[in-house]
Amino acid sequence: MKTQRVLVTEEAKKVIESLKKTHGELMFHQSSGCCDGSSPMCFSKGELILNETDIWLGKIADCDFYMSQDQFEYWKHTQLTIDVTKGRGASFSLEIPLGVRFVVKSRLFSEQEALELEPVHHA
Repeated sequence: MKTQRVLVTEEAKKVIESLKKTHGELMFHQSSGCCDGSSPMCFSKGELILNETDIWLGKIADCDFYMSQDQFEYWKHTQLTIDVTKGRGASFSLEIPLGVRFVVKSRLFSEQEALELEPVHHA
């Protein structure tokens, strides 16, 4: 079995499922820290225009998850887990009106996990 690059907690999955009921299909992009900090951002699918510098890392709760290639160079050795916490973030992410925000937790892959990583590809 391949090692997944991005995971989602049960709490975050519940928020995602709720957002899907309102907004339909969703997508995620890991913000690189400009205006939105470094939070995972949730959008209606297709709302964020991707380009050749965006990397697809996998799916969480049946939603595609992307990050910029430059940022991926820093994070390629880590597994990301998307979670949710109370409080409003300063972003355009769809969960903000719910009084919660998505957060990312990370850990380094073990040597064995690194050998079995899911492949990434450009958007």
